[in-house]
Amino acid sequence: MKDPERYPDNQRADTFNKRELLLGARDTLPMIVGAIPFGILFGALATSAGMSVYATMAMSLFVFAGSSQFVAATLISQGVGVAVIVMTTFFVNLRHALYSASLGPYFKGLKQRWLLPLGFLLTDETYAVVIKRANESPEKRHHWYCLGSSIAMYVNWQLCTLIGITAGNALENLSGWGLEFAMIVTFIGIVVPLITRMPMLVAALVAIAVGLLTRDIAHNLGLIVASVAGVAAGYMTEVISERNAAGVTEQ
Repeated sequence: MKDPERYPDNQRADTFNKRELLLGARDTLPMIVGAIPFGILFGALATSAGMSVYATMAMSLFVFAGSSQFVAATLISQGVGVAVIVMTTFFVNLRHALYSASLGPYFKGLKQRWLLPLGFLLTDETYAVVIKRANESPEKRHHWYCLGSSIAMYVNWQLCTLIGITAGNALENLSGWGLEFAMIVTFIGIVVPLITRMPMLVAALVAIAVGLLTRDIAHNLGLIVASVAGVAAGYMTEVISERNAAGVTEQ
């Protein structure tokens, strides 16, 4: 008898899979540990930047994108216009479109009631664990596993934001405690294991180099420049590699 998860019909896809749900949450725990200081720091920084408690919590509830929330809070504190904030956060979050495209083949046949919430809840951490799982078992769709990871990250982020709001009001200079270092370590832990091919390595190195060169550009726009440069470099490397491989095959 075939594994039910290999069936393309959505009735099978909707069958509750507790094992995969819990497994996704469990595999995300190491990522959650790294995200805890990140979420606390956001709650503290957002309120200290002048955002209300309700606005800060609403951003975590309805935006749910750590790096973009940090950028938006910083720009709001600087009095930047709405258009610049929207454009900047859009480009910072543009990588999620690539994440979705990468996971798309593993979620084929799922209806919108699955794809929309999974798309909203997708984070760097969830993508890292789900794509690893998908590569290990490409014959299955891993929507329940992805949902378990996503719920774990979402609940953690809301709790940490609330703790950050409370701690930011109770403790002085929480932003000077160096908690942002956890964000750097977490992203390194996410990115490095995923660099398995030359285009990925080139994209990462170019993005780092351009990011360092453009870090002093106003309103964190250097992030946009670095992101675009990294994607372009990775794409060009991929195209060149495919052409070289095709040339070798023809010979």
